[in-house]
Amino acid sequence: MRPAIRLSKRARQRTTRTSPKGFPHERKPAAFFLPAEIGPNWSGLPLPALIIDGEGRIAAMSDLAEPFLNLSARSALGQELEGAAITSRLRIVPPLAPLLARARDGHEALTRTGLRFEIGDRAGGHVDHIATVHLGPVASPEGGVMVLIAQTDGAARLGGVAVRSAARTAIGMADMLAHEIKNPLAGIRGAAQLLAMNLSEEDRDLADLIVAESRRIVALLEQVERFGDTSAPRLGPVNIHDVLERVRRSASVGFARGMRLVTDYDPSLPPALADSDQLVQVCLNLVKNAAEALQRAGRSDGTIRLRSFYDGTLRISPTEDRPAGLALPLQIEIEDDGPGIPDAIADQVFEPFVSGRENGTGLGLALVSKILTDHGAWLHADSRPGRTVFRISLAKA
Repeated sequence: MRPAIRLSKRARQRTTRTSPKGFPHERKPAAFFLPAEIGPNWSGLPLPALIIDGEGRIAAMSDLAEPFLNLSARSALGQELEGAAITSRLRIVPPLAPLLARARDGHEALTRTGLRFEIGDRAGGHVDHIATVHLGPVASPEGGVMVLIAQTDGAARLGGVAVRSAARTAIGMADMLAHEIKNPLAGIRGAAQLLAMNLSEEDRDLADLIVAESRRIVALLEQVERFGDTSAPRLGPVNIHDVLERVRRSASVGFARGMRLVTDYDPSLPPALADSDQLVQVCLNLVKNAAEALQRAGRSDGTIRLRSFYDGTLRISPTEDRPAGLALPLQIEIEDDGPGIPDAIADQVFEPFVSGRENGTGLGLALVSKILTDHGAWLHADSRPGRTVFRISLAKA
């Protein structure tokens, strides 16, 4: 015989409420939470996945869902997916509740494209991802629905379109510009220097201007020339924190002097598969862009953050060269609190000769995109006023 369970006065008050006529009656208790019973293949799912119970609570979360949603399974299990505890860190627009109800009531699979996942980050902001979700009923728990999340925005799109487009466009013009223009410029510069020796003070200033502009154009062409280098990067194991520290030290005594350079590294990351010198060049260009954006906005005391972390959800789709695809779990982010990328160039930011600053060459980000394309890496830009983030995704060595 089971012992009687005696409720305290406070507990009895919590389980009752007063009817309109003043008589107490029982309040409907919340359904008891039971985690989903998951099979042995759950952890091997290739996409982030959730199981939502009949009350809208998270009953299971796959290994890939934790980094994608920036939630831990331990804290999320039993919480309503669209309840206050979760929506403070994750919002799904439009809400999933109507789709969950349809999948649960209709006992059929559903697919919905174009959902926006607003995911809170460690810096206090949020990152938006667009994804397609696939929903279908499951046996456990009762009334449960599985949700598979397939990301369709960001790195995958930029990696496949903007990065490759920028690189190939610039490569096609590199040899022609470099060889046809650099040699005559050397003659022009030399002639101007000779003329300056026999000119008056006023006219000598004009000759000096010719020399200075010739040097500037040569420097521009040397940047373009780098695109013509089609040799493969020398890939090997690289400690990305060594790379970021080299960049931080260089920036702090040079173009970012006086700005706050904040680091947030994950020391447990394994080595990346990269060309160390080229990765330094990429990160240096991105940090320099951030510093210049802050300076243009009058923010000489602005903040630039260098961050590293692991994200197991990112993967290149299968190709002929890589039939199994390629995981890109190692992440580098370079963030600034400047004005953001101008709307007029946001969609062409990785194209050559597109620049947000006056007299800019527009080759810095195009060169970054070319180098990362050669690495088989991804590059993603997320920008709004007050926060711009460039994210690099690399393979493990």
